Amino acid sequence: MAERLIRLEIEDGIAVLTNDRPDKHNAANDEMDAQLFDALEEIHGRTDLRVVLWRGEGKSFSSGRDTTQIGVRSEDITNFEFIERGHRRTQLFFTLPVPMVVALKGWVIGGSFERALLADMRIAGESAKMLLPEIKHGVIPDSGGTARLFQMAGHGLIADLALTGRPMDAEEALRHGVVSRVVPDAALDETAMTICREIAASPPFAVKMFRRNLSRVANPLPQRMMQEESMGMTAIYETADYAEMKAARAEGRAPRYRGR
Repeated sequence: MAERLIRLEIEDGIAVLTNDRPDKHNAANDEMDAQLFDALEEIHGRTDLRVVLWRGEGKSFSSGRDTTQIGVRSEDITNFEFIERGHRRTQLFFTLPVPMVVALKGWVIGGSFERALLADMRIAGESAKMLLPEIKHGVIPDSGGTARLFQMAGHGLIADLALTGRPMDAEEALRHGVVSRVVPDAALDETAMTICREIAASPPFAVKMFRRNLSRVANPLPQRMMQEESMGMTAIYETADYAEMKAARAEGRAPRYRGR
């Protein structure tokens, strides 16, 4: 039986999704991704839910993709097919039947940060550090989150984060509107749950109609961006620079990039 890396618990109309790989700061591997999307599909199929809370067990929400699996394929499919399959399931964030609130703390990195950006609301603990290090690993952000960040904070911030890979702390994220509240880590789960209870107590059809209207404005850009990201990632995997980056890391030396 596969280890449970994503927990789904439901009570009083609130679905709580928990990243449960705390010894790895909830770094996402293939199995964890599959369990996350399976849980989202289960949420889509239920009629008794009013809101989803997504959180992380331990010190971090998620340190992003398990770097040992970047570019690794366990099956005989093309890079494009692999990326497109992931993007098809990522659409589940756009089509959730109820709002999603995300509680961020510790490391919030890469694809996990991008997926959190696709949710409706983000609450941050004071320890939260958000970053997009993909270019340092020879790839690009590819989960639609950069488009959402562009909508929130504009060209300058997303260029800064993606091109430098620097961390953005919770207070900076609050200033840019990336999170709506910052609270002490000890109060994070309870604050997020209080918000979820408030949403769950609201008239569900009114909530649904508001989210429908908001999604018509917010979702087309990230969805178009994901189509571009599919092509960009497919091209990157075939480059000599990407092969050089992997070889240099394996050999413990500085890479020698040629821009091809």
